Amino acid sequence: MSEERLEESLKGYKEKINPIVKATLSWDRDLIFVGRTNEGYEIEFDAHVQWGCKPTDALLLSLAGCMAIDVVMFLQKMKAEIANFKIDIIGERNATPPQYFKAVEMILNIAGKNLDPKRVERAISLSHEKYCSVYNSLRKDMDVRVKYILEEKEPAKKISD
Repeated sequence: MSEERLEESLKGYKEKINPIVKATLSWDRDLIFVGRTNEGYEIEFDAHVQWGCKPTDALLLSLAGCMAIDVVMFLQKMKAEIANFKIDIIGERNATPPQYFKAVEMILNIAGKNLDPKRVERAISLSHEKYCSVYNSLRKDMDVRVKYILEEKEPAKKISD
């Protein structure tokens, strides 16, 4: 897919996002809190990681989730057939408060057909530079490295009713 055709197919992508996002966070007990999105989804946060995840873990997962949605959608628009997609993410935090993420490394494991490094690099670049809201909400001095591993694999056959 040519660069111009890809850009044309992305017109309108993420333009229907509501600029105001609402959620609630309620104290449950001890240092456990329950976050609820406006759509009703819940996530539990726990400082001791017994009943829920740490907020910093949720931030890493949010970054990976945002990039994954973008990259898979972009690759599909480029006619790739994705069979499997997984991101391994490693965050390096500042040693003293505030313990922000100084660096993040993501390794994308992508399997499917019609995958090629140029398309994958373009999809990653588009997400990183323009479309990933989570990445673009983080510190500008955070070092983000993205690598990928491609595997040629047939997508699973869809079963029709």
